[in-house]
Amino acid sequence: MKNILILILFASTISISCKKENVGAGNDPTAQINAYPKEPLSGDETASLLMMREEEKLAHDVYMALGNKWGTNIYSNIASSEQSHTNAVLTLIQKYNLTDPVGSNPAGVFRDSTLQTLYNQLVAKGSLTALDGFKIGATIEDLDIYDLNNWSSKTDNQDIRFVYQNLTKGSRNHLRSFYSQITGSGGSYTAQYLTQSELEAIINSPKETGSW
Repeated sequence: MKNILILILFASTISISCKKENVGAGNDPTAQINAYPKEPLSGDETASLLMMREEEKLAHDVYMALGNKWGTNIYSNIASSEQSHTNAVLTLIQKYNLTDPVGSNPAGVFRDSTLQTLYNQLVAKGSLTALDGFKIGATIEDLDIYDLNNWSSKTDNQDIRFVYQNLTKGSRNHLRSFYSQITGSGGSYTAQYLTQSELEAIINSPKETGSW
């Protein structure tokens, strides 16, 4: 594990940087989402909404667990943003009268068995060291961007595209923040889902501003 003094120095700057990337996280985009027309859903669009609802919950739940483990503000700040992400997808699920896969499930519980297994693995790995925790954050955002890009290419509904574009922007900012903490702690991160060139394009570009 890296010298604890390094972690303390970086912890003092985490809160400020995350607040900048988290602008608008508390805003409720429901009105904007519902202002778009309700269009027919394809099978891919339905599948994407159900998957992204739980995948955004997974990000939130992992960050809450790692925040409790390491007591670092980056997790709680980004978890707040992830809550707004999963709520936005829920708005679409309700708009299209789909059954919410989250329902009343508590933190760390998922209907999708693959996501359940992934959650357990991510929390276990991220709890090994503080650096591993940052790497797990980058991995989650890496996956999130990959999946959102994939689903966005398969949807033409205006409201879904609006939500996915905003979620992807937020995830790019989250990835930048975790990558900064990784390198600042003496570590490195290689793309797990995106291509390495896609990852480098994100981390080498400035944080994006604006909210819903």
